[in-house]
Amino acid sequence: MNIFGISLRKPSFNEVTAATVMGVGLWLAILAVARSLGHGLDVVDAGAALLVMVWGCIGVRLGIEIGKGSRHLVANLAVSALLLAAYQGAWALAG
Repeated sequence: MNIFGISLRKPSFNEVTAATVMGVGLWLAILAVARSLGHGLDVVDAGAALLVMVWGCIGVRLGIEIGKGSRHLVANLAVSALLLAAYQGAWALAG
């Protein structure tokens, strides 16, 4: 499968699990740093940060690495934008 001319790979279950755990760990670290600096995130912002961090970690396992050029960067930004738009739409419908 290709996206923006990037051939994607199929990660194993263990790779996806490890990437998800890493994304959640990074999210927890960001929450801790923000809280220690006195700038805690509200629920919507924290959820958006979680979504983008987990996507970033899983995207690398799929073969989308932003350090490999502009196509990879555009693909990562496009998927992140779609995920955030869906997330904001869900929040708008919920409340």
